[in-house]
Amino acid sequence: MKKIQIYDPPMCCPTGVCGPDIDPVLPQIAGWLHQLRENGTAVERYNLAQQPLAFVQNTEVKRLLDTVGTGALPAIFVDGILRVQGRYPDTTEQESWAGGDT
Repeated sequence: MKKIQIYDPPMCCPTGVCGPDIDPVLPQIAGWLHQLRENGTAVERYNLAQQPLAFVQNTEVKRLLDTVGTGALPAIFVDGILRVQGRYPDTTEQESWAGGDT
């Protein structure tokens, strides 16, 4: 089973789709993650403001935070491999990951 892990920057809620100034990318990412789950992909999503321990427990994420800072977030792993940092994946990346090509 494919596994996608997203380590988000600090946000007010788990998805960032709340409050008066929503980043337009976040609802699209939330929809994509919902589709992945529906199709059997394991999805783990962590928010630095709400789950800081998860960031420390992942040695690669901790290294990114120590060297780059929070600008490295979001950090997105596909099957344990860091695929994107500092931005959310574009639609081409999303489609390739959903299709099984990592």
